[in-house]
Amino acid sequence: MTEPVQITLLTQHDCGFCDQAKQVLNRLADEYPLQVSEIDLASPEGQRLATQAGVLFAPGVLVDAQPFSFGRLSERKLRRKLNTRVHT
Repeated sequence: MTEPVQITLLTQHDCGFCDQAKQVLNRLADEYPLQVSEIDLASPEGQRLATQAGVLFAPGVLVDAQPFSFGRLSERKLRRKLNTRVHT
């Protein structure tokens, strides 16, 4: 069995793109083994991760602790990434 893909989602309150990212991740969780952690961007841990990953604004997405994107999450781009991760 494939190890779950670790997704870290850096979010902030009242963020439409954050809500959209959560919807995308919920859909993809039906197809891929995902383990999603949501962290408030304003928290000390969120600030540390954002600085390390170069996240300029929410939502920030890290895949297996590696920077993936920030701002509006592209489901197509994430699906391509997950396909390469799960099928290798």
